[in-house]
Amino acid sequence: MRKTVFLGTVAVAGMAAGMAAATTLEDVKARGSLNCGVNTGLVGFASPNANGEWEGFDVGVCRAVAAAVLGDPTAIQFVPTTGKTRFTALASGEIDVLARNTTWTFSRDTDLKFEFVGINYYDGQGFMVPKELGVTSAKELGGATICIQTGTTTELNLADYFRKNNMDYEPVPIETDNEAQQQYLAGACDAYTTDASGLAAVRATFENPSDHVILPEIVSKEPLGPLVRHGDSEWGDIVRWTLNALVAAEELNISSANVKELAEAGTDNPEMNRLLGTEGNLGEMIGLESDWAVNAIAAAGNYGELFEKNIGENTPIGLARGLNAQWTEGGLIYSPPFR
Repeated sequence: MRKTVFLGTVAVAGMAAGMAAATTLEDVKARGSLNCGVNTGLVGFASPNANGEWEGFDVGVCRAVAAAVLGDPTAIQFVPTTGKTRFTALASGEIDVLARNTTWTFSRDTDLKFEFVGINYYDGQGFMVPKELGVTSAKELGGATICIQTGTTTELNLADYFRKNNMDYEPVPIETDNEAQQQYLAGACDAYTTDASGLAAVRATFENPSDHVILPEIVSKEPLGPLVRHGDSEWGDIVRWTLNALVAAEELNISSANVKELAEAGTDNPEMNRLLGTEGNLGEMIGLESDWAVNAIAAAGNYGELFEKNIGENTPIGLARGLNAQWTEGGLIYSPPFR
């Protein structure tokens, strides 16, 4: 009998705690804005423009989530985070989602109790050196001083690569991309290592980008994507399927320019109609309005638009699609079906 009473008491207490705890979706709606963790400033991915407005590839993902949930891509607070502070900000609830060129790894997904909701950029770690050094391969960097962001997978990969190739190096620890740029240009290190996309972004800000070479070696797999906290599956579904909506929209030729027209007129493609909310009840399934994906695509553009506008070959960053092309074009970008 005592056991039954005890279990009943625990059950009631658990129910009360569950009733008292608001979900992330409820918090965001009550607050009227999304709190998004981003880089402290990485051109092309997340950085404030001359007017102080945040823009970039990762910023676009957060604006899409804000539009999907709140109907307003500007209802958002951007919280700059470093490699060290980003996970604390997410775990503590300071931010609702982290979209900061963060690598999906086993330990981050499980031990840190986060949930990666997808991959928005397939990357790998590289090295940049001044052209005047005459270095053409990372295997020529034995004994070099190397600028490296602390608290990152990059730091661990660097140690693995040099150990594997029986080379020594001297790390020059830095915390932000801006600090790395300053130290590297000041000659405090012979090379700078981070994700290859980050190297391209940093080099694009230099006065003479052509004076610096990104070496050919890619020494790791760096699947980058947004993440949320464990324990709130509804919120994870919302962020995951908002990213998927941008990916699917590109494949289906839905863009920021035509999405509202297609939603109003309807199409003869059932999956397009489900994505646009004119058939079925996908929005209802994740606690959103039927036009959630329309709002997301209108705000940020489809995946291809986001890529080309912020980091594509016609931008100073100059990245080719490569692995980040749609699966129909030989890449890895692919959304599960909307049905």
